[in-house]
This record gives sequence, C-alpha cells and structure tokens, in this order.
Amino acid sequence: MRFSLPHPALLALAVLVLMPPTLSAEPPGFVSGEFIFESAPFPSCHASTIEETDHGLVAAWFGGSRESHSDVSIWLSRRSEGGWSEVEEVAAGRRAGGEQTATWNPVLFQPRSGPLMLFFKVGPDETEWWGEVKTSPDGGRTWSAARRLPDGILGPIKNKPIELADGTLLSGSSVEYFVDPETKKQEIWQAHIERSTDGGRTWTKTGPLADESGFNAIQPSVLTWPEGRLQVLCRSERGGRIVQAWSEDGGLTWSPLEATSLPNPDAGTDAVTLADGRALLVYNHTTKGRHLLNVAVSDDGRTWQAALVLEDQPGEYSYPAVIQAKNGLVHVTYTWRRERIKHVVLDPARFELRPIVGGVWPGAEGH
Repeated sequence: MRFSLPHPALLALAVLVLMPPTLSAEPPGFVSGEFIFESAPFPSCHASTIEETDHGLVAAWFGGSRESHSDVSIWLSRRSEGGWSEVEEVAAGRRAGGEQTATWNPVLFQPRSGPLMLFFKVGPDETEWWGEVKTSPDGGRTWSAARRLPDGILGPIKNKPIELADGTLLSGSSVEYFVDPETKKQEIWQAHIERSTDGGRTWTKTGPLADESGFNAIQPSVLTWPEGRLQVLCRSERGGRIVQAWSEDGGLTWSPLEATSLPNPDAGTDAVTLADGRALLVYNHTTKGRHLLNVAVSDDGRTWQAALVLEDQPGEYSYPAVIQAKNGLVHVTYTWRRERIKHVVLDPARFELRPIVGGVWPGAEGH
C-alpha cells in the first residue's frame, strides 16, 4: 500500500494547531512575580513595604474594610523557600482611651545592627497622624510592644530610611495639614527629613524642604550619590511631575524642590540606590490614573532610562516599595487593585535600557 505525504503547508498548519499557544516573553530583567496572598481576612489593602533580614524577606501593608476605617491594621507575611507565610496582624491603632483607630503606611527597616524595625502611622486621617514603632529580633516572627514616637516625629512616612556610613539614619517624612482646621479648605503638604544618630532611639527634624514653586510634596525617597551627595524624590500634588531636592552635607541642608522630567499622577513612588551606584525608581509614569507602573534607572539622578513596565492595564497598581537584596536582585511590592499585594523580583544587570526623552516613555507616546 502506498501512502502520499500531505503538502508541506498542511503539515505546518497541523503543527500550529497541535502546539500550545506561546506566551509572550517577559521583559529583560524580569525574574518572577507572585501575589503574597490569594485570600485574607480583609477586603482591602494598600501601602506595602518589604525588607530583607537574616531570616529572609518580610513584607507588611495595611488592610481592613477600607482605607481610614477604624478596623484597618498592619498585616505581615514572611517568605521562605516554601513561599509566603499566612498573613498575620502585627499592629493596630489605639487612642489613649483604648478606642481602635486606623493605621497607615507601614515601613520595615533593617539597620546594619540591631533588630528589624516596623514604623507605622496611627490616626483617623493624615492631618491627625502620630508615629509608632515596633521591633523584632527574629526577622518578624515576634514583636515588641509599640512605642509612640515623640510629638513632631512621624517616622518614615512611606519609604524606608537609609543608613549612612557613620550609622546615622535618615528618614524621608512629611506632614499634611489644613491652613484653617475649621474650614478645611486649604491643605498643605510638606516634606522633611528625620535624623537619628543612636539607632532610632531619638530623632531630630530637618526641614520642611523649601517648596518655592508650591509643589505640595510628600513621601520622600532618599538616594545616595558619590562624594556624599544625597537626593530626595517626592510625590507632588501639583504640576504632574516627581520632584527632587539635593543635599551636599549629609542631609542637614537641602536645595529647593524642583520638578524632574518624570510624570506623576499624585501617587506614591519609591527608589533605591543600587550596589553598582545607579538609582532605580518605581513609579506610575503618567499624569492621570494609577494603571501604569514603571521601573526606571539613572546614572546621575537627573537623566532617566526606561527599564520595564510592571503593569499596564485597567485598575490601580500603586504605592511601590523597593529594595535590593544581598544577592543583587531587586524586590518590589505594590498594591494590586487594592485587593492584594504583588511581589516582583528583578535583575538590574539584565535590563535593556532606553532613554526617556522629554518625559515620554519609549514606545508609549499615547499614554
């Protein structure tokens, strides 16, 4: 019996039909992505933070029925080889009389020596916040009682402190208040720096940062550059741009705030100085909405290059936190639609960078 072979075009078609669909490749430098939890005891969450300890990665965020509600507390998870642990409540806000009130914006920080620190804010809204801190000697497994920070010191307001070579801690912070508390018609935002020279036991305040153009800036990230220069990058309520200031004396004095070329939709950002000296920034590269979440890199803090896009779809993807681990990989956590916290791992050595010209993300002129 003779068999005739099908036409080559039919063979190719059969192969295409039988093969599974090919997934689009992840961008260069993207290592992995996962949700820290699939389900949780709270319907809404926001404002995550992440840190590396000798015991592994730790992440925290605030969760409850809705931002600012009295049931909103601080939740935490630890990552091991088996994945992220079950979420657990580690801090709740209490007024002096014992009444529960909302908690906000946790910040994890592991100094070179001493316990892991967890800073958070307490109060019904931003204009009434006070700061508290807890410590953990075992990578977030057990915690001390909360200690209230001194009046006028809120602690790191969203982004982690940095530790200078001499052990000084510099914390980017900010306040929000009404010019007239009765009418609540004009709200002022002011960024400042809090400094500790004794491991966080006592603090002093520098600022507010000069805001001659009225940016209304909050939530600074602090970056280090050669010869002791420091830079802060801040969220701005006005002008549609991330704003910056510079220090030449270890953060004691700062230049006036000025706009960068990078867009900002009045949303939180975070940045970290990489081991190779570059700066890495995670932010919403748009002037409206929080649907875009991007990663950019800079050699000097003034010109930025596009690394990759973490999110570009309907929904809210916001309030990133970023660290570089001891193995060189970068870890980012962020709010995913106010329903979950997402954790992404990046390899900055593998980025394929493209210039950001005139504040326009390469290939995204329509955004």
